[in-house]
Amino acid sequence: MFAVFNKLGWFFKHYWKRYLIAIIALNVASAIGLIPPKLVGYTIDQIQFGTLTSAILTSLILGYLVLIVVHYCISFFWDYTLFGGAAILERWMRSRLMSHFLKMTPTFFGKHRTGDLMARSTNDLKAISQTAGFGVLTLVDSSIFMFMIIAMMGFTISWELTIVSLIPLPIMAVVMNKYGAAIHARFTDAQEAFGEMNNEVLESIRGVRVLRAFVQERQDAKRFKVMTNDVYEKNIEVAKIDALFEPTMKILVGISYTIGIGYGAFLVFQNTMTLGDLVTFNVYLGMLIWPMFAVGELINVMQRGNASLDRVNQTLAYQADVQDKSNPTNLEEVGSIIFNEVSFSYPGTENDQLKGMTLHVNKGDTIGVVGKTGAGKTTLFKLLLRQYPGIKGEITISGVPLEDIALKQIRSWVGYVPQDQMMFSKTIRENIQFGKEDATDTEIYRVMELAHFLNDIKQLPDGLDTQVGESGITLSGGQKQRVALARAFIKDPEILILDDSLSAVDGKTEAKIIEHLREERKDKTTFIAAHRLSAVTHADHIIVLEDGKIAEQGTHEQLMQLDGWYRKQYQDQQLEKGEVESF
Repeated sequence: MFAVFNKLGWFFKHYWKRYLIAIIALNVASAIGLIPPKLVGYTIDQIQFGTLTSAILTSLILGYLVLIVVHYCISFFWDYTLFGGAAILERWMRSRLMSHFLKMTPTFFGKHRTGDLMARSTNDLKAISQTAGFGVLTLVDSSIFMFMIIAMMGFTISWELTIVSLIPLPIMAVVMNKYGAAIHARFTDAQEAFGEMNNEVLESIRGVRVLRAFVQERQDAKRFKVMTNDVYEKNIEVAKIDALFEPTMKILVGISYTIGIGYGAFLVFQNTMTLGDLVTFNVYLGMLIWPMFAVGELINVMQRGNASLDRVNQTLAYQADVQDKSNPTNLEEVGSIIFNEVSFSYPGTENDQLKGMTLHVNKGDTIGVVGKTGAGKTTLFKLLLRQYPGIKGEITISGVPLEDIALKQIRSWVGYVPQDQMMFSKTIRENIQFGKEDATDTEIYRVMELAHFLNDIKQLPDGLDTQVGESGITLSGGQKQRVALARAFIKDPEILILDDSLSAVDGKTEAKIIEHLREERKDKTTFIAAHRLSAVTHADHIIVLEDGKIAEQGTHEQLMQLDGWYRKQYQDQQLEKGEVESF
């Protein structure tokens, strides 16, 4: 049960002073709370024997008031210190998780669904936080505070009565242990079901327009209902065990009360103890209810926390497929980029997506990458970004193998505009500044001109301060592409990769963007993948990929001299363009 505390040992060691002070303050407050029952018993005895005076009564009342104030102040202090530590743990764990996510490669996100990762970052972290706060409280109260009460009952009243009244405790220990094992298993299942439901909700929200277009709202609602019912049923299974804790504790406490009052009354009649002692004993027995409940709550919280911590630690233990070497090479500038007999297959697949690719790219070259869908264009760029391990052959930059260069340095050189543009739920200004945090409005307007977005920004209600909505839902596909282009342009990267990022704009807009690119990128390397061949005709070198291999390569003019795929595709596209224009 206490395994979760061992797993969190690194945190408690770091904040041991905070927790030590909180536990000491908690115990001091508990000790002060044990004094009032003795005052009550003493007062009753004074009344019974007729020795209570106004001076004694005044002293008792004043003493009681002082104890209330002191107890309140110390209780506030330990509560703030203890639960503040729990909030620190939650913040720390959330930061570790986020940092871990940012280091992960696509392989990790292929194995872990977004909804489940969100569940681990929210519900599971909350359960772990509960362990470091409420869990420590119940541990102290179910052990030290309980022993303090038992000691007061035994040493100051009657050990005989105390031992007899606590007969139900061993029974409670056995029952609570069984409840704890059931809670751990059922809570783990419930959290996994919650993660699956989270993922379903995310996919439905992201794909709401597709759902509506295909009139799948009712079917999606049915699927969600099934998942919701599954989460409900599994949480009900957890609740069933939860519901057993309180009645079980009440029965055991009731038995203790019955024994305490019955046998205590017998001892009073035998003149073994006074009536005031019996009243004090029963007050202590009443105070013992919370520590007994705390035992059940401790087991509950520990098992939930342990299950959640296992899930979070499982995520944190996942090692990134691509990591820096211990002493990476530091390059001053980006020179030539060479692919030497590069082959690659995605993890879990048998066939190579790239096969024996050899390509020499000089600094400042513009490289066109074309081919049929699935030919390997995007894969080529992913390897250049070092997103996957297991590359056969060698990729070098300025003669240095790619794996010898730090990931941070590689990605600082690259401006990448993928096929699916990611817009953050912020303003257009903030989306563009993602490429350069301190970019001024003057710089932003300049790159918007390069991306041919100036006319669009004038038509938007708040200009640069227009909110783009969730994933840029308020922008058209072409507008999102051009904002993404502006975001890459403002970075002014050494290597610019445009992965079919002009597909949603018309031919005239594409021509103007390409013209701007040629002017701005004269001394820097650019890769352009496109299905519309007009986007690469200006390139210094064009490669045609087919089934992961370079089938044709050369300049536009050279490729047009060949009777290959490039020439036929270009002629077909020009014919279509001509037909459209004549129409």
